[in-house]
Order: sequence, then structure tokens, then C-alpha cells
Amino acid sequence: MGLALGRARDYSMALAYPVLVLGAMALLAGLAGAVDTADADWNKTALNVGLMSTIGILVVMLTEEGFFRGWLWAACERRGMSDVRVLVWTTLAFTAWHVSAITLDTGFDVPANEVPVYLVNATLIGSVFGMLRMASGSVVVPSVCHAVWNGLDYPLFGFGEHEGALGIELTHVFGPEVGIVGIGLNAIFVALMWRKLATPRADRKGNVH
Repeated sequence: MGLALGRARDYSMALAYPVLVLGAMALLAGLAGAVDTADADWNKTALNVGLMSTIGILVVMLTEEGFFRGWLWAACERRGMSDVRVLVWTTLAFTAWHVSAITLDTGFDVPANEVPVYLVNATLIGSVFGMLRMASGSVVVPSVCHAVWNGLDYPLFGFGEHEGALGIELTHVFGPEVGIVGIGLNAIFVALMWRKLATPRADRKGNVH
């Protein structure tokens, strides 16, 4: 199940992902003139960020992370799957889980034209959570990453029909989960993280560089 704490460097990566990707998204949106904070309630936003990023760790550990990177991950390992196959299957299951959340009337549902982009981003984001699980052997590490991602993303960028504190209306462009820029930023982080993971794996299997 991955009920281990992990190492300090694992948490550094877990925190780097939401901070760097969402920070870059906010910067790009600002440079493009897509940010409007005139109506932002920063006290409420700060409270939401704090609560979702802390209490949210336990919530996601007991729900999505506990299932996908906990029970399902361990079940796949028990079947003798390789690390890569476990990563692929648990990520695809994670993506499939979110189809109903964004297509039904859940409050998180998005316009039909944003659904494909969302599913691509969900796959990339799920891949990061999975690689954190793979690297650390811990379900706690991706839970921290997941909670901090949610804690920064939803209060700042919004969700569904709800606008975030940054006042970005062009979410189909500058949305971390529903925007095309989100695909680019998430994909870059996935590629960098995979390269970081692949190098020591290659070294262990024959010092291949």
C-alpha cells in the first residue's frame, strides 16, 4: 500500500511540481494580460489554499491516492507487473475515474470542448503522482503533491464554472487542468521527471548513460 514516509528529497519534488507548474502558468497568464485580480478576496483565498494543502493531504490519501497509488498500485505489483506497467495502468485508471466528474453535473464539469484537454492533463498529472510513488515507494509523497496541487489550483485558477482569485477567464488556454498551456507545462515536467527517474534505473541495469 505504500504506507511509508519517504525521503526529504521525494517531498522536495512533490512540492516542486505544483509550485513550478502553477507558478509558471500564473506568470504566463499575467504576461498575456489574462489575469484580473480586482475582485479577488485574498484572505479567503489564503485560507482555502492553507486548508486544502494541509487537511487535503489526509483527504486524498483516504480517497484517490489511497486507491490509485495505494491499493491498485500494490495489486498490480502483486501480479508481477513491471514498474512501468504499474505506472501506465494506474494512471489510465486515474484518468478514467475523472471522466464522470467533468461530464456530469458535479460542479467540476467543464464545457464539452475542454473535456479532451482535461483528460490529457489528467493523464499527465496522474503520471507525476505515479512517478512520485515509484520513486519514493510511498503513497504519502504523491498525496502531499496532490493536495498542494489542489490547494493552489482551485482557489487561484478556479474550477468548472467557478472563477479563481486570479480572475482568468481564458481557462481553455491558461487553465492548469483544462488549458492547452497546461498540457505543455505538465508535459515538460513529466519529461524532466521521467528522465530523472530513468537515469538511476539505467545505471542499476548496466551503467548505461
